[in-house]
Amino acid sequence: MTTKLETPAQVDFTAEVSEWIEAFDEVVANDWEQSAELLEALRTRAREAGVSVASELTTPYQNTIPKHDEVPYPGDRKLERRIEALIRWNAMAMVHGQNKKDAGIGGHISTYSSLATLLEVGFNHFFHAKYPGAAGEQPGDFVYFQGHASPGVYSRAFVEGRLSEKQLKNFRHELRGEPGLSSYPHPWLMPDFWRFPTVSMGIGPLNAIYQARFMRYLENRGLIEKTDRKVWAFVGDGETDEVDTLGAISLGAREKLDNLIFVVNCNLQRLDGPVRGNKRIIDELEGMFRGAGWNVIKVVWGSDWDELFERDHQGLLLKRMEECVDGDYQAFKAKGGAYLREHFFGKYPELLKLVEDKTDEELSRLHRGGHDPGKIYNAYKRALEHKGGPTVILAKTVKGYGLGSTEARNASHQEKKLTDESLKYFIQRFDIPVTEEAAKNGAFFRPDEWAPEIKYLHERRTELGGYLPKREVPKIEFKTPALDALKEWTGGSNNRAVSTTMGFVSLLRHLLKDPAFGKLVVPIVPDEGRTFGLESVIKQVGIYAPEGQKYTPHDSDMLLSYREEKNGQILEEGITEAGSMASFTAAGTAYANYKLPMIPFYMYYSMFGFQRIGDMAWAFADSRGKGFLMGGTAGRTTMLGEGLQHQDGHSHVLSSTVPTCLSYDPAYVYELAVIVQDGLRRMYEKGEDHFYYITMYNEDYAMPPMPEGVTEGILRGLYRYRAAKKGEAVVQLFGSGPILNEVLRAQEILSEKYKVEADVWSVTSYTELRRDALEVERWNRLHPADPEKKSYLATVLEKTNGPIIAASDYMKVLPDALSPWLPGRLVTLGTDGFGRSDNREHLRRHFEVDAEAIAGATLSRLARDGKFKPKAAQKALAELGLDTEAIDPAKA
Repeated sequence: MTTKLETPAQVDFTAEVSEWIEAFDEVVANDWEQSAELLEALRTRAREAGVSVASELTTPYQNTIPKHDEVPYPGDRKLERRIEALIRWNAMAMVHGQNKKDAGIGGHISTYSSLATLLEVGFNHFFHAKYPGAAGEQPGDFVYFQGHASPGVYSRAFVEGRLSEKQLKNFRHELRGEPGLSSYPHPWLMPDFWRFPTVSMGIGPLNAIYQARFMRYLENRGLIEKTDRKVWAFVGDGETDEVDTLGAISLGAREKLDNLIFVVNCNLQRLDGPVRGNKRIIDELEGMFRGAGWNVIKVVWGSDWDELFERDHQGLLLKRMEECVDGDYQAFKAKGGAYLREHFFGKYPELLKLVEDKTDEELSRLHRGGHDPGKIYNAYKRALEHKGGPTVILAKTVKGYGLGSTEARNASHQEKKLTDESLKYFIQRFDIPVTEEAAKNGAFFRPDEWAPEIKYLHERRTELGGYLPKREVPKIEFKTPALDALKEWTGGSNNRAVSTTMGFVSLLRHLLKDPAFGKLVVPIVPDEGRTFGLESVIKQVGIYAPEGQKYTPHDSDMLLSYREEKNGQILEEGITEAGSMASFTAAGTAYANYKLPMIPFYMYYSMFGFQRIGDMAWAFADSRGKGFLMGGTAGRTTMLGEGLQHQDGHSHVLSSTVPTCLSYDPAYVYELAVIVQDGLRRMYEKGEDHFYYITMYNEDYAMPPMPEGVTEGILRGLYRYRAAKKGEAVVQLFGSGPILNEVLRAQEILSEKYKVEADVWSVTSYTELRRDALEVERWNRLHPADPEKKSYLATVLEKTNGPIIAASDYMKVLPDALSPWLPGRLVTLGTDGFGRSDNREHLRRHFEVDAEAIAGATLSRLARDGKFKPKAAQKALAELGLDTEAIDPAKA
């Protein structure tokens, strides 16, 4: 890259320093990149010599790319301006018209109005829908749109002819019997259109970073071809306050993700007011990204400022810009040209003279860089050319641009309708061919197909490979291994004590070796691999590291040494549940985005799953993601010693809220194997849009072989594991996870000491039992003239007797969810309350879920039912060592 140094240095130097400046100017003019290397070498040499060098994390408040370094804009500016105007109008009309017809239906105008030019330059010149490859068409660029800008994306699709006028009229009307448009980017609601749900602040940027990383992972493992595809993330400047937005930017630089481009829409306003009223958000973000190693490109001022900079020979214009904060800039834009003249230029007489030839109207129309296609094009081009790391473009825009009195005002985000005066201003400013009366009603406008702007629009998208956004799911051939192939895990452990976690790791190793799909398995772990016993897996397939292993690990002479490889299969994320979930999302949606049915298994502390990343789990469901969340060290009492913040008694409650999440709490390895095998079948062979949450435990005990005929019960959520030993049962005991073993011990206590016989049931999923019962109940409610259907729960318990005592390592609300279908029968024992640091014996006694507590609860309930003598029950509680006056653990 060459640079013309047309502007001389504006400071007087000594002759010696001037010679240095001249020499450096020659280097810059000859090779821009070499000049940057020279500066870095001089800084290094200064540090070596003990010379303190000031940090330069921020640069002057002007464009990164000087005017003399810009290339000409390649498109037809007139036609593109016309297309953008039409898209602006239809986006505004959609929200405005809908709120006139349906007051309070919502929608956002101002975000897209600030973002429009940034998107249009991308749509016309940069966003590829596909790339050519040796093996045929390859996936194109991925674009994470600002969620509140969805009306603009819909409007472009309407102008392209991909959405109908009826659909625009049904924006936010999805339940009217006609095709509607969802409020924001939601793949679940519009599976052929949106790829990424982004409106929940911070999730789009975080997922974009890990998407770019996963793209490199697939390339380095040879699963997809290397192309020039990019991940574009459009981010609001206010959104950067969300911790998820900036929390992983170091990953982008660390892994040299030059396939990643952030575009921050710096309209200086969040929902209620300025993002940084007393500072400049662009300076702050520049320092953060530059400090993290990103390539930073600022697009602050439009081309109409270039003339003023060229005429300002004293540097006063830039000086004045540096003096102002974002609150000032919003006032300058909101209050018009006269105010700008007086309060910005008026501070220095020289600046007033600089603009004396311009009218107030001309001053009011001085553009910010984010509304200048030429400036944006050059920034995007420079971003594409940058190698060795990600790029962020900080583009200064106006919130509510083009919306008349709404421009740059604090209330602009909440604007849903325009006044008649503002509508008139809009159609005049952007030359929209609709009458004022039609404009008031939000009339749409799309030129005929033969119109030059429509032909141009289609030509540009054809050149770039097709239309965006668009989501396509190819037909995928996948053959699930038969359950018989998993006999090692369904046949029991031959009295050897193992944990369900150990059983899973063994199963995972087997799946990784599968010749048909083993390469598609993506193990993901947030720095807990050794906790879960993954050393053997690390040795088997290696940890993904884009630069390989540049050191010799200290344990290299050991059998299970730490192994990093450029084509490693494990994603070892470090201590970041959010980042790990982002990798899970990239892998779990690869079947649609990359046409590869990747199978992620994300293993993590169950306590830090849905509790910490619940919003991302919902977004994963919205994305129609597939995969397995493996909640390790699960349960409130199973993870001994760790205490309050590490003991999970509620993850199954939280997971039950996500509609596409199938939650299971297996007690034995054979149950886990059945669930995983069925998950592979349902998600990948049948193509169902589900994902699984499976809890795993670190408690060792002998794993029994799988009984005959229990497969359906395992998957439906309930089956009788052990019948009463001596005659007919008078009580039913439910257990799940390791607490099932306490239930079995309680069965023995009740039979041997108190002559009370019980059946023991394994409950693998309270959530699935409840969902089935609700579905049947709804069908019966809506079909009163037909014979009633029975739920699976009612069917299997139909011939059982007595109360049901349900014990789990989770809160009581989990089994309680079955209460409507077990009237008067259910007694729940669970782990409500804060955890404690102790061993399992004392934890289970504290939470009243050990065998003695289960037996005591059973006798107490039988006494209340008149089936056991009350005084005998009271005596039994003492015999069982239960403190009847102990504090309720839920309050302890």
